[in-house]
Amino acid sequence: MARLITKNKFFVLVLLILSGEFIYFLPYVLSRVFRPTFLDVFQLNNFQLGSLFSVYGIVALLSYVYGGIITDKFSPRKLMSSALFLTALGGIVLSTYPSFNTLKILYGYWGFTSVFLFWGAMIKATRVLGGDNNQGKAFGFLDGGRGIVAAFMGSIGVFIFSIILTTEIESSTVIERQEAFKYVILFSSFMVAFIGLLVWIFLSDNNQEQDSSSKNQNSLNNIKHVLKNESVWLLMIIIMCAYVGYKVTDIYSLYASEVMLFDQIESAKVGSIQLYLRPIVCIVIGLLADKTKNTFWIIFGFSIMLFGALIFSLGYISSGMNFIFFLSLLVLAVGTYSVRALYFAVLKQANVPLALTGTAVGLISVVGYSPDIFAGPVMGYLLDTYSGILGHQYVYIMLTAFSIIGLIASLRFAFITKKTP
Repeated sequence: MARLITKNKFFVLVLLILSGEFIYFLPYVLSRVFRPTFLDVFQLNNFQLGSLFSVYGIVALLSYVYGGIITDKFSPRKLMSSALFLTALGGIVLSTYPSFNTLKILYGYWGFTSVFLFWGAMIKATRVLGGDNNQGKAFGFLDGGRGIVAAFMGSIGVFIFSIILTTEIESSTVIERQEAFKYVILFSSFMVAFIGLLVWIFLSDNNQEQDSSSKNQNSLNNIKHVLKNESVWLLMIIIMCAYVGYKVTDIYSLYASEVMLFDQIESAKVGSIQLYLRPIVCIVIGLLADKTKNTFWIIFGFSIMLFGALIFSLGYISSGMNFIFFLSLLVLAVGTYSVRALYFAVLKQANVPLALTGTAVGLISVVGYSPDIFAGPVMGYLLDTYSGILGHQYVYIMLTAFSIIGLIASLRFAFITKKTP
């Protein structure tokens, strides 16, 4: 296994945080923060945007397995920096406002660059960083730090968009919004490439010290070994259910626009503000997790997520109920990010050998991140078919169901791993 050689662990963590969020900023964060604007400037409906995420997810599905295998054999520095550079190039294409068919190709391309080359390398590097006793802190700080980056960049994006757009948002034309949003895309692309350069320069490794046993292991045998572990299958379900919750954060700004009747800039601010909840929750949960049990906080997260999903599914939160809206959003976000912070921190409890981290992460992610394929189109269909609050209610009913399944799986995982430290 490659040993990461830097001045200190904090610097490694900062590089992992920056790269871990910027790699997904173009394919995901922009549309999450600017959902109503994104639909407008690319002339898409919710189902079409969901279809783009589905294309991304289909490519990612294959990329998780094979990307996990190469993670156990090659340098994280080279994989991660290459992924960032290639992802940034896609941003240049996005800034030209291509056709829907070209967008599908672009999102498939991003599914390869951000998953095959990047995902397993980042998770393995974080697990190495956490050592034997600080997995909760390592993964909690990773996702919390990523949340800080996403929130900060989201705020900068909103600022750039509002400054460039010289007319009032309600009276601006689609062309004027496209021109303003183009600067947001190009700035984001530049930052992704810049982080790739930092990773290439500063995240060094010593390939001579790579663990030859993991390098020469038979990949098929590794896969068979990992799949014999019931905990791995439960982690697949846990991550899948938690990821549905994370996908629903894509429509927070849309709920603000369609149900709470905020304008596009106010809605984008809601999308940006909720991102600030992510670092707070993830860092606090990460600090608490290693002092107790990671699995306890995963169970806690699903319980809170279930409660928040039920509130929104009942359809009581409507225009004028701003305090209730933000309070309910807070509850739902706390549950979502609590689980997200820790679901890879329990790999040790699941008895996954460190040398097989990449392979295990790849296999777990195939099922765990399958919502990339189905969640976007399903949410898009529900939102387009049932206008107003009703479509949002159906989305949160779906989230309620996945929260229940995730809670059951996490309770089972806690039961079979209770003897593992």
